[in-house]
Amino acid sequence: MNALSQAQYDQFWRDGVLVVEDAVDPALLKTLQGDFAAWVEESRKHTAPYGKTINNRPRFDLEPGHSAQTPGLRRVNAPIEVSDAYYQAMASSRMTDCVADLIGPNVKFHHSKINSKLPDGHTAVNWHQDFTFTPHSNDDVVTALLMVDEVTEENGPLEVVAGSHRGDLHGLWHAGVFTGSVADEIAADHQAKAALCTGPAGAVCLMHTRLMHGSKPNVSARPRTLLICVYSKDDAVPVSPSPMPNKFEGLMVRGERTNRVRSIPYEMDLPQLPATASFFDQQAKHEAE
Repeated sequence: MNALSQAQYDQFWRDGVLVVEDAVDPALLKTLQGDFAAWVEESRKHTAPYGKTINNRPRFDLEPGHSAQTPGLRRVNAPIEVSDAYYQAMASSRMTDCVADLIGPNVKFHHSKINSKLPDGHTAVNWHQDFTFTPHSNDDVVTALLMVDEVTEENGPLEVVAGSHRGDLHGLWHAGVFTGSVADEIAADHQAKAALCTGPAGAVCLMHTRLMHGSKPNVSARPRTLLICVYSKDDAVPVSPSPMPNKFEGLMVRGERTNRVRSIPYEMDLPQLPATASFFDQQAKHEAE
């Protein structure tokens, strides 16, 4: 039995985005929330990004202004490596089934992260497309954003432009500098047409890899935490190193490996890999210049 209806399938491919509720069961959701709450408590003991991933970058990224009194844990890199619950959500939940309905039957995992906007934080995400950070031989690539907390209009929801996945790829390099953001005039044009992706805890926002998106800071007293997992069709092969290497990269989560590659025509400049804990620093450096 399919996880998505025909209407939901058609909506995704028309708009490039779809919100589906109850993507994980309530018990698993509660564990996800508990694991993240424990990481927030641990972050109070630190004054700089900490932990270590398999490529020696910090696993836990802290927002400028983070303190023990006002924690600003904004990113956990590859949480599926350190939490059984997050691995289960990535590999064997209804969320995974939804992705398989869209690009299956043979689906492989690419990378995961948690992006969180805690109360009193300042993190925003500038407009971009995921594909230009993680180019593949074809664009049957889906980003699944699981809402670990309820996402409201006030706590920094994803902003998207429906149908933009069928448009151009917009560069992230400007005047020889990798900014992690599209040009200001392109961002302004899309901001004027943006819609918000909100939903209850446990919902998932399924997003085509070419969809234009961004988000504003959390201006509420409620956290907004997303588990973000990137999946591809088995015949979509990465053409640039993953921005978040992990020991599960390439894992088949549905179907079987075909050992085939399929390519589509496109041109773009390859991304610059982040040297720090996350691309937030790349975008922030551009904003400061």
